Amino acid sequence: MTSSCPSRCSRPSRVLRRALLPMMVATIMSTSAQAADLLTIANDALLNNAELASARALTRSTEAGRDVDRADFLPQVQVSGNITHNREYERQSSSGAGPDFSGLTPEQQQAAAALAGGSQSQDDNVNRVGLTLEATQALFNAIDRREVERSERQIEQQLYQLAATEQGVLINVSTAYFEILRAHEVLEARRAQERAINRQLEQAREQFEVGLIVITEVEEAKAAFDQARAIRIGAESDLQVRFEVLERLTGQRYESIDALGEELTIAPPMPLERSAWVELAMQNNPRVLASQAGIEVSRSAVEIARAGHLPQVNAFANYNYADSDADGIDGHDSSSQVGVGVSMPLYTGGRTSASVRQNTYLLEASQYDFEDQRRSTIQDVRSSYTRVTNDVATVEARAQAVVSNQSALDATRAGYEVGTRNIVDVLNAEQNLYNAIAELASARYDYVINLLTLRQRAGTLDEEALAEVNAWLDGASVDLQLPDAAGKDPVMNIGERPTPQ
Repeated sequence: MTSSCPSRCSRPSRVLRRALLPMMVATIMSTSAQAADLLTIANDALLNNAELASARALTRSTEAGRDVDRADFLPQVQVSGNITHNREYERQSSSGAGPDFSGLTPEQQQAAAALAGGSQSQDDNVNRVGLTLEATQALFNAIDRREVERSERQIEQQLYQLAATEQGVLINVSTAYFEILRAHEVLEARRAQERAINRQLEQAREQFEVGLIVITEVEEAKAAFDQARAIRIGAESDLQVRFEVLERLTGQRYESIDALGEELTIAPPMPLERSAWVELAMQNNPRVLASQAGIEVSRSAVEIARAGHLPQVNAFANYNYADSDADGIDGHDSSSQVGVGVSMPLYTGGRTSASVRQNTYLLEASQYDFEDQRRSTIQDVRSSYTRVTNDVATVEARAQAVVSNQSALDATRAGYEVGTRNIVDVLNAEQNLYNAIAELASARYDYVINLLTLRQRAGTLDEEALAEVNAWLDGASVDLQLPDAAGKDPVMNIGERPTPQ
């Protein structure tokens, strides 16, 4: 009887667990099913991206370097001390006539000898203590002052480089995001293509079985189906890889993301003038501004080198203390000094002049680097502007191509039904249609990515700009689909390939 009680007592908890299990699973699925949008993923990247974290740490290091240089203007105080033990093993004695200490006790003789100069002291073990306290204050040091100025300019340059890194992370994340959506739409087109060709293959097999067509048409349908299946598998792999890129950039794994709405407005970039975008880039592009700040950093280095010809003026004060336990010596020694010191380099082997020449050439190089960066940015902005404006026309043309290929497919199918077209014509028409659908999807994402790239090269890509693009998402989700452990097709189960009779 006692042995059955535990099993009966555990039944309510088992029933409760069974009742709660579906609720827990539903809660977990609802949480995991919530797709992430572009703005959420961009914020994750700003918090977790390793390249951006490194740039921020480098910026803080540069700011700390300014404090290092500024410390040379503040008082410098140092203390030093020493304790020594001196032991004397042999001592020379003077052969000349010295003071006559006869008639004095040994203690009196030792004291008198110490007063006379210590040459007669019999103390062979002496301990000495010394202490020095010193303070200096720079009154005029052109090198230190210009080093602080260079640190300020280095901080300004590093802040621009940090902004460039942030914008680079945003464009990389945005590109990775929309590349996932591109891969998904291309995959959907390839799936539809595979299903359509599979239906055509089944129809061809049925027609062959009743003797309406020859074996050649079945084999051609099989070849088209195998080709479509291989393309679809490659599209699935591409989608998985795109999700991995996003994980590397953000440090987070996303099971699903929001999709782009079908009602995306394809319009030319604002402002409409290309020159206006170039002007924006010259004013806001952080790489251009960082390169320009680099000129000022190099100019500061030249000023530091020239300051090597100037004098340095320092105020100083010190205090010295010394004491020993030598026999016959009472008290201690102490002294202090206060003054102003001036040093002036007269000749340093040509080092200062050579340093001026060296840094002058570096300044010249930084000016050419700025010009190269300016020209490169202008070219990039103009190219991005051209791509965006061309994308507007391309999307329209691709959309019309889909309509035309659909009409061509319908006409080809009708011709196949009446015998004026063969199955190869139908398969080619279907392939052309789904290629056009995939190309239309790619053109839409080319427009979005190129528009964001244009803003990044103009230096205006920020979270506000991403929020505008984020509003184009319609809430539908794109899921990360991985193959199962058995390696089966995660998308569809294709029937067995027909074997011709």
